[in-house]
Amino acid sequence: MSSTQELVFLPLGGVGEIGMNLGLYGYGPEDDRRWLIVDFGVSFAGPDMPGVDLILPDIRFLEEERSRIDGIVITHAHEDHYGALSYLWKRLELPVYATPFTARLLEAKLIGDGADYEIPVTVVNQGDRFKAGVFDVELVTMTHSIPEPCALAIRVGGQLVLHSGDWKIDLTPGVGKAIDLQRLRELGDEGVDVFVCDSTNAVRDGVSPSEADVKEELTRIIKEAPHRVAVTTFASNVARMRAVAEAAMAAEREIVVIGRSMLRTVEIARDLGYLDGVAPFRDEETYGSLPRDKVVALCTGSQGEARAAMARIAGDQHRQIALSSGDMVIFSSRTIPGNEKAVYGIINQLTQQGLHVVTDRDALVHVSGHPRRGELDQVYNLVRPKKVLPVHGEALHLQCHKEFAEGKGVKDVKIIRDGDMVRLHPGKLDVIDEAPAGILVRDGRLTAAPEETGVQERRKLSFAGSVTISLILDGRGELLGDIDVVLFGMPDETEDGTPFEDAVRDAVYGAVISIPKSRRRDVELVREAARRAGRYAVVEHWGKKPLCKALVQRV
Repeated sequence: MSSTQELVFLPLGGVGEIGMNLGLYGYGPEDDRRWLIVDFGVSFAGPDMPGVDLILPDIRFLEEERSRIDGIVITHAHEDHYGALSYLWKRLELPVYATPFTARLLEAKLIGDGADYEIPVTVVNQGDRFKAGVFDVELVTMTHSIPEPCALAIRVGGQLVLHSGDWKIDLTPGVGKAIDLQRLRELGDEGVDVFVCDSTNAVRDGVSPSEADVKEELTRIIKEAPHRVAVTTFASNVARMRAVAEAAMAAEREIVVIGRSMLRTVEIARDLGYLDGVAPFRDEETYGSLPRDKVVALCTGSQGEARAAMARIAGDQHRQIALSSGDMVIFSSRTIPGNEKAVYGIINQLTQQGLHVVTDRDALVHVSGHPRRGELDQVYNLVRPKKVLPVHGEALHLQCHKEFAEGKGVKDVKIIRDGDMVRLHPGKLDVIDEAPAGILVRDGRLTAAPEETGVQERRKLSFAGSVTISLILDGRGELLGDIDVVLFGMPDETEDGTPFEDAVRDAVYGAVISIPKSRRRDVELVREAARRAGRYAVVEHWGKKPLCKALVQRV
């Protein structure tokens, strides 16, 4: 094996997709690298994963390399950057570095997830510089749709890598510090060897509006609203929460907070000073006693989550909160891909009740937390990187970012995917190895590979149902009694009106009696023949392939 000191980057999530961010930086010879993990996120299951709550990164590689990993650094407290810690940290038990807001949210999340352990966190602040094993890490102050987002300036082996995290340029972010453009310029002067950068909005021209612009628009809308106003947004977006609160104060209304995750964030934000100067919020028990034109309800559920406050309010199932015709609901958020159906369903419910629904298509009630091309241009001019790796995006985003970087004169830009180990130094960017980069799923209380949870069978059930066949043979191979057939999720009758159970039963009976009696003593042979015959009968009459299970008993 080579003894060359190499610097490599290995994404196990977040490249070629949006969500589930987990990146590894490695330094040293091929057979003895030290590693630093950046972020540890989840993504959310779509309709192709029925019953699954979350998708987590496969961490087999981390478990194998555990003794060589110097720590985990979290850039910010969005679920797609830190959410897997509460489910997978126990398998690694590595040092975690995070800012105060992230550390507090992680502590609360562990309690909420019912974890029976704590994760010790080394709390570091924006602007701090610290050592994690061989890695010299500096937290560079950025702005994003959450407090305390950081880029990481990672120094190792004479190289400087700037890992952007999620960011945008916002000089009036509402809470916390503005992006530190001066520090980015200083890093550019020092010499950024590799820029590993957010690609989410690389397809969009211009510059994202500021949180201050959203606050101004929310204030106008809430002042003009004749009746109740409900606002739903991401629970972690403290700047938006503050903007809604200040808009309510300007309209002489009181804020009622609805939803556990929102209440949890409010408590943490107040403790850390992010809601200083904002009047105390009211709890939901007071909602009914407030005049209709003097209340703003701040709710969870902007993504259509079935158990969140907004879904329950829309379905008239909330025990404390109700809205009436003429009231207003503001969706101060963007819909995450995959959640459209759930969100539109709630919007339709609200509209049918005579409520006025406002989204970001109607007014400036939400801004993205990611950089458009105009912001990329400003930061590229500051950091002037020698090499670029586009991350945090699907294929289109990565390609647009690559073309943008090349247009800025960067000669060495490479598109990679999850599992690609790319050498950052020495030499040009080059994929030199691969690592397992699959997924785990959080399914109820279990965390496992998809094939171990039955999710694939659930998917088949959702398309074509199931058939269960049960029959009994005696010692001579004779059938005893009738063949039992149970159909689930299938039509009652075939096209010619025959009961589907009869069609399956007849096919199975024919298959079994066609087997010579002497061979029917082979239970496995009979079981497979019955299964195949039952499944084929369904395919023949319906054209779909159900799950099919045969049970054979000998007496």
